[in-house]
Order: sequence, then structure tokens, then C-alpha cells
Amino acid sequence: MNYQRIPGWDREITLVSQLAAAAALFSFLFYFRHGDLLLYGDAVAHINIARRVIDSRTPGLLQLGTVWLPLPHLFMIPFLFSDVAWQTGIAGAIPSMCAYVLGTAGILRLVRGGLSSQAQPELAARTTAWLAAAIYAANPNLLYMQTTAMTEVLYLGFFIWSVVHFSEFTQSLRNREIATAGECQQDGSSASLIKCGCCVLGGCLARYDGWFLSGFLCLAAIWVVISSKQAQLRRSLVKFLLLAIAAPALWLGYNAIIYRNPLEFANGPYSARAIEQHKTALSGTAPHPGWHSLPVSFSYFLKAAEDNVAEGKLQKFWLPLVTIGAILVLNRRCWPLLLLFLPLVFYSLSIAYGSVPIYLPEWWPFSYYNVRFGIELLPAFSVLTALTLHFLWLRLKQTSARVVILLCAIGLTGASYGFIWKAQPICYREAWINSRTRIPFETALASTLLKLPHDSDLLVYLGDHVGALQAAGIPLRRTINEGNHRPWKTPSDPDGLWERALAEPQQYVDYVIAIDDDPVATHVQERDLTSTVVIRSIGQPPATIYWTHRPTGNHAR
Repeated sequence: MNYQRIPGWDREITLVSQLAAAAALFSFLFYFRHGDLLLYGDAVAHINIARRVIDSRTPGLLQLGTVWLPLPHLFMIPFLFSDVAWQTGIAGAIPSMCAYVLGTAGILRLVRGGLSSQAQPELAARTTAWLAAAIYAANPNLLYMQTTAMTEVLYLGFFIWSVVHFSEFTQSLRNREIATAGECQQDGSSASLIKCGCCVLGGCLARYDGWFLSGFLCLAAIWVVISSKQAQLRRSLVKFLLLAIAAPALWLGYNAIIYRNPLEFANGPYSARAIEQHKTALSGTAPHPGWHSLPVSFSYFLKAAEDNVAEGKLQKFWLPLVTIGAILVLNRRCWPLLLLFLPLVFYSLSIAYGSVPIYLPEWWPFSYYNVRFGIELLPAFSVLTALTLHFLWLRLKQTSARVVILLCAIGLTGASYGFIWKAQPICYREAWINSRTRIPFETALASTLLKLPHDSDLLVYLGDHVGALQAAGIPLRRTINEGNHRPWKTPSDPDGLWERALAEPQQYVDYVIAIDDDPVATHVQERDLTSTVVIRSIGQPPATIYWTHRPTGNHAR
């Protein structure tokens, strides 16, 4: 890459960022107007985990819990001081929108940098970079996801920029002509490697996908540095390795100290494994498709990725283009771009051996669950499809033929995305279908909770239906919930506020909200409480509100 031209090209990064910001804002306003920001149950959970840090009986960073990594919640906290941003979901959309803009800019820089050299026309490289950025940014599923509090778009931002800086690191070692002095070149290489480490650190704190990325990039960086035979880079390599392993080490340490189990997030009671085992026990059916079958897992994730870029028969055009692009990348020594395929490896392994199911509407069991994970392969589809067209462009000498190629690329993208909009983005359909029974239930429960005295205290399990309190605007500090369990106080406080309230609700709260089969319902069955109302909704377990007869003024905290 010709680094001397980068300052003059910054206008392109600025322009693509501005266009992406406009697309992000337009999409946000569209879905906000229709009340679709909180369709995902996980989006509601993410926002309320962050809210608990500042709104709880036991506020603080330890409210971040263990299953989900902390960075997405930390990014939301500044916006959650606004009750409006909390209740509407705006607080969760802002970090995702910023990540969407940065990810789009990263795609442009990645492709532009990978193709720019004295041996290739500048116009072709820039055109290809813009095409890749357009394929990425215009994806309807990405446009919806970036309006939610889900973590996929945030991770994609860190993932893309990790690959950008690693690609620039490897290119700076190959292209000695970019600097007049070897020391300057090494400084540029070191800076790119450290920036890559910072992005990997962010990705590791956003999603567990980042841990897989971290391990792979550590091995790749060691191999590149050793192959370069430049001893001056070893200090930078050590810094990169420390950054790359810092987040996993800190999270394991946090879980070990707070929960007495460094793998609490992986095998604890709220982990994906525990949830999958519970669902399997209730249904009495076999585990999800792909269980202990890597080929099936690979097929399900790849199909989910195709569902995120096209509908129906148009899906058949994308995979061959991506495959050709991957082969051409190897021949042109742009191998860091193949890092964009890491989600395919990670999710294939996760489905097969990590209790992470994906259900597709076209394949058994013919439903929607975690289809959104397929969007993690969108950078690979965007970049490698554009590169296939770029190399074809270079083979053609006639301007008219090149124009036809460009129009075909735009037409394929437009048609694919047009049919997605017509059918509704599959990520949106997944969220909407899975919320059809949850939202009416939470709305009914919220309406009932608003009729309770405004100074009353509530005992409630927030793991499944915290959206009812959010919709009602009831501060979480008015509740005693599972987040008030404090294992870090052991042995001085072995039971914690949550356990004490479950044992003697009359001493701590005015009302108990018990939803069948949740921890509160399990404990209150043996208590002498008065049932005041039962809320029933199709597709959801009934919720019972009990009055505890707590004496007036006995508001123990």
C-alpha cells in the first residue's frame, strides 16, 4: 500500500462515514417510529443489565453479571441516565449505530489498502472499496440490527478494524519501498500491530467471538514476526500479545473472584449450556441440529449467512463469488483478508460443541432462532465479492465491458437487498416472531404494575420479563431481584438480599411477582401470601401478583 497517499484519501473515509451515518439515522428513525427497537428479548436484557449498574438496590459494576461480556453494557450506561432512552431502547441503539458507521469505514479502508499499489490502477482499487462498503452498509439486516441493543454490530466494528490494522501490519513488512529508512517502516509496522491489539481487546470484551479471533491473530502475528526476521518488532509483538489476551484473562479472573468459578459464564446456571439443557429436558427431544456434527453445523451457519444477504434463488449467486474471491486473494498474497472467514469456523464449532443452536425457517425445525449470527459473515461476503469483480475488471480492457461488470454487481446487490426488504429482513422477522407472545404479556403486566402504590417494593425475577418494568417505567431500585445476590460478600453475607427476600418476602417487599416456573414462583408456593391478580397471555406462563401484608413503614433494605 502506498502510505504516502493516505492523508489525501482521508476525505473518502470521511465521506463514507457521513453517508453511513445518514443511513444509520434514517433506519433508526424508521424502526423507532414503528416501535421495533426492543423486539429482541436479548436487547431488552442488555439494556436492563446496563441500567442495573446505576439503578439497583445494590448498584455498581458488579451488576454486569457474568454470562454476557461487559463492554456493550458499559457503552450504554451514559445514555441510561435518561429514562426515555431506557424505556424506548435509544440507549442501546446509539453504540450500535456508531459501530455500524465505523465498520463501514473499516471495510472501505481494508479493501482500498489491500488493493492499492503502484502495479494497479488507483481508480479500480477505489471503486472496489466503495462497492464493498456499499454491499456492507446497505444490507437490510445490518441496518435493522444497528438500531437495537444487540451486540453483533458492535463486535463487527472491532472485528473489521482488527483485520484492517493486521492487514496494514503485514503489508508494511512486504512493501519496503513505502519508507526511505528501515526504522520508519518498523515504526509503521509496530503502530499497526498495537492498533490491531487494541481492536482485538475491544472485540474480546464485546463477544466471545473475539476470544477466537484473539487466539488466531496471536498465532498469525507470531508467525509473521518470526518470518520477517526483524528483531525490532518483538517488543511490539509482546505488547500485542498482552493486549490480545488481557480481556479473556480479566474475565476469567473476574468470574473466579466474584462467582468462585472462572468458567461461570460457560457452565453456570445462566449459561448457554444450562439454557440448552433445560430446553432439551422440557421438550424431551434431541439436541439442536448440528449437535456434535461439524458438517451440519457448518451448513446451518453458512445458510444463516446466505439468508442475511439474499432471499430465495438469489442466494446461489453470492457463495460462488465469495469462493472465487477467496482463491484470488491467496494468489495475490492478500491472505489477511481471509481472516474475515473466522466467524464461519467459530460458529461451526460453537453449534457443534458449544450449545449454540441456530434454527432456520427453511430447515428443520423450521423456526427462527439465532439466525442473526449469520450477519457476522457479512464482511467476508462484502469484501470478497467486491474483490472477485475487481479482478474481473482488471482482465477486461474495454471500458464498456467494465461498466457492464459494475452494473451487474450493483444489480445483484440491489436485487438481493430489494427482495429482502420485500420479505422483511430475516433478523427483523426473527425478532418479531419471537416477540409476538412476550410483548403482549409484558404490556399487560406493566399495565397491572402501574396500578400498584408508587412507593411499594417488589420481589421479582428479572431474567425473563424485565421488559414489563421497563415499559411501566418502574425504577429497578424498587425491586429485589436476582441481581441483588452478592456472592462476592461470602462468607460475611452468604445469603444476600435476594435470598433473604425469597425466604421471608413479608420482611422486605410489599408485592411479589411470580411467573410460573421462575425462582420466585418456586419459593412463594409455600408462603402465606394473598394472591391479588393473575395475568394470563397466550404463549406465556401466567403471572401472579401477591400482597405480602408487610406492615406500613417496614421498608427494610
